Amino acid sequence: MSRLSLRLRLVLAGAAAVVTALALAAGALAMLFGAHVERLAAAELSVQLDNLIAGIDRPAASDTLVTSSAPTDPRFNLPFGGRYWQINSPDGPALRSRSLWDEVLILPRDHLDDGVEHLHTITGPDGAPLLAVERTVTLPASISPAPLRVSVAMDAGDLAQARAAFMRDIAPYLAALALVLIVAGWMQVSFGLRPLADLGQRISALRDGRSTRLGADIPAELRPLGEEIDTLLAEREAELTRARNRAGDLAHGLKTPLQALIGEAGRLRDADQPEAAHAIEDITATMQRHVERELTRARIASTKGKGRTDLAQIVSQIRRVLERTPQGEALDWQVDIPAGLMAATDPADLTEALGALTENAARHAKTCISFSATRSGGRVALTLADDGPGIPAADIAALIERGARADLRGHGLGLTIAHEIIEAMGGALTLSDAAPGLRIRIDLPAA
Repeated sequence: MSRLSLRLRLVLAGAAAVVTALALAAGALAMLFGAHVERLAAAELSVQLDNLIAGIDRPAASDTLVTSSAPTDPRFNLPFGGRYWQINSPDGPALRSRSLWDEVLILPRDHLDDGVEHLHTITGPDGAPLLAVERTVTLPASISPAPLRVSVAMDAGDLAQARAAFMRDIAPYLAALALVLIVAGWMQVSFGLRPLADLGQRISALRDGRSTRLGADIPAELRPLGEEIDTLLAEREAELTRARNRAGDLAHGLKTPLQALIGEAGRLRDADQPEAAHAIEDITATMQRHVERELTRARIASTKGKGRTDLAQIVSQIRRVLERTPQGEALDWQVDIPAGLMAATDPADLTEALGALTENAARHAKTCISFSATRSGGRVALTLADDGPGIPAADIAALIERGARADLRGHGLGLTIAHEIIEAMGGALTLSDAAPGLRIRIDLPAA
């Protein structure tokens, strides 16, 4: 359950609640319907009891009671037909319906006031439960000197069948009601969770650089979360600013000592100590590359994921600049980039990285340089290729390693800086030998 979406959890919980509530309601309806049917059955039995009592008589010179108005329901005459009546007299045998055959109704031993009815559930002659209504009546002494106990009963299974038929009739409506309520609950959940989807889009806009804050125009329940996120963003920006300033201060602080070392190397060379001068120059160049790399990282960190860059426009700008150079003027520039293809990067950062890569390609290309770009999902791939001599596969990895030397056919420093910039922008730089030439692929987040 923990892996399910919040919407699915709420919908499943709502569906379970609806089904449970309707099941309980169905049980309650069945009980109410059963009680109603039982009251109707008791009323019908009471009417039949009145008719039976009204016909009780004792013929002249006879010791037995008779009834002239027994209930007309044919089931009273069918053995074990499900309808029974019985008249108990203290001074003679019981008078019974033909449906009882040789059986008698066993009634509870309770005290009945004259004319008061009691409702009982008893066992019938075939073992089935019966619903019985009984009444004690006092008739003229010529008919019965003692009160008579008169009862009428019916098969309680008929009531159970009526309840079952009622549940069968109501079940489709309950199922339809459950479906309607579940769909309504799903719509309510979808509407209620819509602000969360909007919040996700705002966070995506933060990541892509299309906005800098979530803002306060969000539901009151989510506003504390939005305020906390905006506060964290402000603190992060302040911390990045401080780090960038510290890196800048460090770089500026190292410039003077580095210049002094370069001057010292020159004096050593003038003093006919070229080996010492060369060693100092190598160390100084390495330190300068590290300083430049850290300055680049500090600057890119503050703009990572911010801004939108039109790839075709950036390539067009770089092309126009390099076409004015002696190397670029003689080359055939081929560009295959869809209009409006956007990357989620800062335009200045991408221009710096791509400019360094294109400058290297123009320096080594023989006849042409080509650009192409495609989008796949949330990423864009920009490819730069030249028809120069290329680079051996064994040397490609060394070009972008930390501290790579700048003497590998002039590629190293430009590629290293470009790699640092692209990596800081959340992208990836891949080199491959195109035979002939070098192919450079830049993967960036799409805007």
